[in-house]
Amino acid sequence: QVQLAESGGGLVQAGGSLRLSCAASVPPFRSYGMYGMGWFRQAPGKEREFVSGTNWSGGSTFYADSVKGRFTISRDNAKNTVYLQMNGLKPEDTAVYYCAAHFGVGPVRTTQREFNYWGQGTQVTVSS
Repeated sequence: QVQLAESGGGLVQAGGSLRLSCAASVPPFRSYGMYGMGWFRQAPGKEREFVSGTNWSGGSTFYADSVKGRFTISRDNAKNTVYLQMNGLKPEDTAVYYCAAHFGVGPVRTTQREFNYWGQGTQVTVSS
């Protein structure tokens, strides 16, 4: 069983930055590097949406158009952690941000149904 724990959310003014972290606990017979990782978010009254994803190595990444050029996903497999650096934050980025994982070394996944494991979420609030 994979357990994910997000941290780093908070309240920030528009134009500011935050760095989200997601620490993973994976079964002892598997390596964190066997999992692709992603970030999703859900704003009040809206459906959860894809934000960014990375493959098992971090060598391939993908971003939603709404965050491209402002957010950067990265991972440190030695620390079992994936990060989301968020710059130039806007009020419309306000949401609960979720970390997700899927087993497999294929390409970057971008849809919710492709991810098997989810964190509890961390709130990001951007004030105008």
